[in-house]
Amino acid sequence: MKFVDEARIKVQAGKGGRGSISFRREKFVPFGGPDGGDGGDGGSVYLRAVEGINTLADFRIAKTFRAENGEGGSGRDCFGRGGKDLHIIVPVGTSVRDIETDETLGDLTAPGQQIMVAKGGKGGWGNQRFKSSVNRAPRQFGSGLPGEERTLELELKVIADVGLLGLPNAGKSTLISALSAAKPKIADYPFTTLLPNLGVVYVGEHRSFVMADIPGLIEGAAEGAGLGIRFLRHLQRTRVLLHLIDMLPPDPAADPVADARAIAGELAKFDAALARKPRWLVINKSDLMLPEEAEARALEIVRALRYAGPWFLISGATGRGTRELAAAVMRFLEGADLPADVRMAVAPRTRVAKKRLEKTKARSKKPAVAERTKNARPAAKRAPRKRSLS
Repeated sequence: MKFVDEARIKVQAGKGGRGSISFRREKFVPFGGPDGGDGGDGGSVYLRAVEGINTLADFRIAKTFRAENGEGGSGRDCFGRGGKDLHIIVPVGTSVRDIETDETLGDLTAPGQQIMVAKGGKGGWGNQRFKSSVNRAPRQFGSGLPGEERTLELELKVIADVGLLGLPNAGKSTLISALSAAKPKIADYPFTTLLPNLGVVYVGEHRSFVMADIPGLIEGAAEGAGLGIRFLRHLQRTRVLLHLIDMLPPDPAADPVADARAIAGELAKFDAALARKPRWLVINKSDLMLPEEAEARALEIVRALRYAGPWFLISGATGRGTRELAAAVMRFLEGADLPADVRMAVAPRTRVAKKRLEKTKARSKKPAVAERTKNARPAAKRAPRKRSLS
């Protein structure tokens, strides 16, 4: 089934039933009066999120949905039957927007969650509702109100904990295939990934997270360059972003630092909240260089970007450093504090790395103020004052 993450549908709620005009005609009842019943209410339209559906492809064929109309009332105070509500099932992670009013109606992020997108019309009154002291035989009735009609835009945002972003051929698909059972298309040409991919990364027993891979971004994606930024919405629900950088791009004129800054700029253009998410640097393809040269190159990139957060040096092709990366992500998602030397957890220990690591450990070994006060020599106790008996 083709992956479809956008769809437009038209929903029509049911119309309220017509009220009845009726009078009692019974033997030995000279003043029967009106007894027309009300019409039934029209059915409403709901969207319900369910598991097991991963695409909006079903809405390519069925684009119009109508709920049942209410039945009309009848004599002897019989009310009309209400129309059945219509429940449309959609994937978990679907957001709904009214195209005409540009109003966001809801965001379905949990299984079983539902929202009403079109309210059914109210049934019309029968003539018994119009009876009064001055109008003993009313012949008025209500025709029933029409149901709401809306044109909706459905947008699917995948549910994932971790999102991968970077330039085309940065190694995102290779990384997700190395960490999970996902099998995305991998080739040596740009824009190999045309649709988002999901993979479940297992770190240990009952410890796993979902990783999302989207097509690569290039500078000017916000203006429509490449595949644009239409797939960035799939990263809006993630908790942490992994920014993959190719430390040795095939183009000799390419600058990894400038490209990384361009990707960050495209995030800010798309959504400021997405740009503020935790973003870790993952410097990939370390297998193309010697270990010492790879770490020196990685440190050079990190310093040029003036980046102070966690960064990792990995090789998606050989798997070097990928398990350490997955373990650090799992600790972050579980709320555990990352170690102080997380940036050195994967890179080999050179002289520069060792010096920075020793400085970090030396700071952590300093006792806190409260601890020094606790271990200080206690003051001499004062002798109790003697009281006189007089």
